[in-house]
Amino acid sequence: MKRPSLAPGQEWVWDYPRPPRLERSVQVIAVVFDGVEIARSTRAMRILETSHPPVYYIPRDDVRMEFLKPAPGRSFCEWKGSASYYDLATPSRTSPKAAWTYPAPVPSYAMLADAIAFYPGRVDACFVGDERVQAQAGDFYGGWITSEIVGPFKGGPGTAGW
Repeated sequence: MKRPSLAPGQEWVWDYPRPPRLERSVQVIAVVFDGVEIARSTRAMRILETSHPPVYYIPRDDVRMEFLKPAPGRSFCEWKGSASYYDLATPSRTSPKAAWTYPAPVPSYAMLADAIAFYPGRVDACFVGDERVQAQAGDFYGGWITSEIVGPFKGGPGTAGW
């Protein structure tokens, strides 16, 4: 795949490493659902993985955990370990499996142990700084796409074999 020309500040997801890199975000990260700001943080971390938009992990202390309810099911990431899920529930709406966490990640991703990630497509809005993100296509990955992130991205129809 040919690397595109990038504007200043843009990142091409095919430059991201494998295994993924975990780094602190310098942006304000926010999640909104049903008119409620569920999370806001200046201490979020992001995972950068080849072919994926970043996924933001927000420290549990910056998440309104009273709106998250443990959901059934688990998944396994070859890099980070076993994930568990949360339903997001306000008095008037519920979004099944809108968030996930790695309660006991592998040692190289230990910083994720007390952090929550949200699927942008399962909440009303996610923000990186002042920019509202677009959700990564598909129902498995939870990438956050902003104007600084350049694809193509894994997750949409026909991308399973990449």
